[in-house]
Amino acid sequence: MTEFPFATAVDVRYQDHDTLGHVNNAVYVTYMEEARVAYLSEYAGLAMDDISMVVAHLDVDFRRTVEYADEVEVAVGVTDVGGSSFTMAYEVRDGETVAVEGESVQVTLDPETGESQPVPDEWRDSFEPVEG
Repeated sequence: MTEFPFATAVDVRYQDHDTLGHVNNAVYVTYMEEARVAYLSEYAGLAMDDISMVVAHLDVDFRRTVEYADEVEVAVGVTDVGGSSFTMAYEVRDGETVAVEGESVQVTLDPETGESQPVPDEWRDSFEPVEG
């Protein structure tokens, strides 16, 4: 497992499972989204009303299935900050094992024009880089 500056518990709902009893592959993206929002608001201290960004790229690698868990832990951290984008890495953990690894690239937007804008200095200062 990778060392991340932040991790959060995410509830696994009954509806998250497919007919084989596994968490459906698409649901992991939602788990990563929940962790991303928690990281930005709780860890980085950014006000959700001030966050204007879109996910431009998403990569997900499935390592093992999660079956009938009550919750998973999602670890997250920023691995790179560019001019108008930043990259985050994720591990979805079921107990002591990594079930899914992921990466997303977010592009910061000007809320009035919808065009990309530089990553605000406040955001840069609040990110604790983790080696990707």
